[in-house]
Amino acid sequence: MEIESIELYHIRMKLAHPFETSFGRQVYRSCILVKVEDESGVEGWAECVAGRGPWYSYETVETAWHIIRDFIAPLVFKEKQVNPLTVNRVLSKIRGHNMAKASVEMAIWDAEAKIRKQPLSVILGGEKEKIESGVSIGIQKDIDYLLKRISMFLDQGYRRIKLKIKPGWDVEVVKRVRKEYPDIRIQVDANAAYTLRDLRVLLELDKLDLLMIEQPLGYDDLIYHSKLQSMLKTPLCLDESIKSPEDAVKANLLGSCRIINIKPGRVGGHRASLMIHDYCTLAGLGVWIGGMLETGIGRGHLVALASLPGINYPNDISASDRYYEEDIVEPPWTLNPDGTISVPNKPGIGIKVKTDLVEELALKKTVLRKSDYT
Repeated sequence: MEIESIELYHIRMKLAHPFETSFGRQVYRSCILVKVEDESGVEGWAECVAGRGPWYSYETVETAWHIIRDFIAPLVFKEKQVNPLTVNRVLSKIRGHNMAKASVEMAIWDAEAKIRKQPLSVILGGEKEKIESGVSIGIQKDIDYLLKRISMFLDQGYRRIKLKIKPGWDVEVVKRVRKEYPDIRIQVDANAAYTLRDLRVLLELDKLDLLMIEQPLGYDDLIYHSKLQSMLKTPLCLDESIKSPEDAVKANLLGSCRIINIKPGRVGGHRASLMIHDYCTLAGLGVWIGGMLETGIGRGHLVALASLPGINYPNDISASDRYYEEDIVEPPWTLNPDGTISVPNKPGIGIKVKTDLVEELALKKTVLRKSDYT
């Protein structure tokens, strides 16, 4: 396809419930929506998951806007033809900025699927008609309130509970949850809040029959995680440390983890996600699809990825109403009674973008046209 325009929307949406992790509390979520359009008028949508500040990643809404407008768009417009498998080569001149690159690459995947009149899940190689859904619960005001939230989500059918932890909100909290719910699948996520000096805490968590401990140590560390994994029976899962397929290979060779959380925005898009998925399948590593509080657009891409055959743990892909009172897609994403989300069988990501609501929520908008760059 020949990309004729790239539209960017900086939107800000209020979360249905504040979400707190070891690096801060979110009440609102800012993101960039990306729409590409080819020469025949076919549109592809995606979402840049960079946040307002450089907490999870050095990328932010403002840096991503700059990189897409001033570097990615000129490279894409320069090409007579691009497709999902060649756009990565086109963008390889840009070092880093995976979230910015992923948003444009993923929008091109959506457009390609619509051109082929196939669901995105199908052209990615997905096989599942439903994907397992877990829920991530942020740090709460007290344990009793946390238990109420867990009970509510279990009643809704979610198949796995993930608890955000940080120093001071860890062992005693998880012990209480495990006592109340001895049989459910629980994992914890530290978002790099600990060091090996906290080994005692991590060894205590190791006793609590957890599905996994996610990213306990440094956000770009592989070495210390390797040391820690050798001391624990609980699998470690790496998130922030895996920024590329090469990182997944290194983590496996070092023994840094037994499970990898794939976030397409973090690793640079669908092609890199597919490479990590395929490697994990061959290497015998667990793998699942993580979330970044996406709108329904971003969630559409996650659901398609989660339909891949090697995904063998519940995903951080919840229903729209878990995050937002009103999502920007129609229909909104819903949870089935059995704790799954259905994979759409319509072309592309399989949902309709509520463009009027997007326009209403936009703090900033720009239309980048090929004619302006050539």
